[in-house]
Amino acid sequence: MKKVLTIAGSDCSGGAGIQADLKTFAAHGVYGMSVITSLTAQNTTGVYGIMNCKKGFTASQIDAVFEDIRPDAVKIGMVSEPYIVEEIAEELRKYKAVNIVLDPVMVSTSGKKLITKEAEEVLIKKLMPLATVITPNIPEAESLSGITINDRYDMEKAAEIIYKKININDEGPAVLVKGGHSINCANDYLYTEIGTSWFEAERVDNPNTHGTGCTLSSAIACNIAEGYSVKESVARAKEYITGALKAGLNIGKGSGPLNHMYVLDK
Repeated sequence: MKKVLTIAGSDCSGGAGIQADLKTFAAHGVYGMSVITSLTAQNTTGVYGIMNCKKGFTASQIDAVFEDIRPDAVKIGMVSEPYIVEEIAEELRKYKAVNIVLDPVMVSTSGKKLITKEAEEVLIKKLMPLATVITPNIPEAESLSGITINDRYDMEKAAEIIYKKININDEGPAVLVKGGHSINCANDYLYTEIGTSWFEAERVDNPNTHGTGCTLSSAIACNIAEGYSVKESVARAKEYITGALKAGLNIGKGSGPLNHMYVLDK
């Protein structure tokens, strides 16, 4: 059995963060492990509080995992403070971690800012270059690229800017700009050192999208752990998340979670 580690924040309502990641891992038949960076008080209507791990504790959790059960892939989600980002980067370098999927969680679905400006800068300089692929959504891609994204051509331009900003001598992550925030489609654009690809997908009519970014990046990590290429992993992950949206789960008073385990009903 392949082993996948998620390093992210906890969502007590179960729709995003660590909880969404572990459900996604289970749905893909991999062994899931978790390192919690932050506790959040949140539900489908918003984020009401954040409490970060104290200095050194994130590193201690990563030590405990890697010294016993080495992951075949690592997914990174919410990291809101510079010292947490630095601890993660140092630990992943120490253990020579591979197959890292980084979801640069900056803003929650409800619009809550989840990362400080200082942490964002450290994320770009120290953690993103270690990744295999990063998965910014439209608002995050705008923040990382410095341009406004209005159409697919802007997505292509933003992906190239981000790639060149992070990669040194073509050693660094592929960039997947997710189009889920677009009005008319849910198409994603992948920029890699060996080429680019568009992933076309229908836009599912479902207002319950809490945790979609966490879920997609986790699904990509699962597929990379299983030996699929980045391009294949993205395609398979998009198929999975489309199914989870189509399942039509309706829980909570706000933007509800996906049905991560819809595959069990097949």
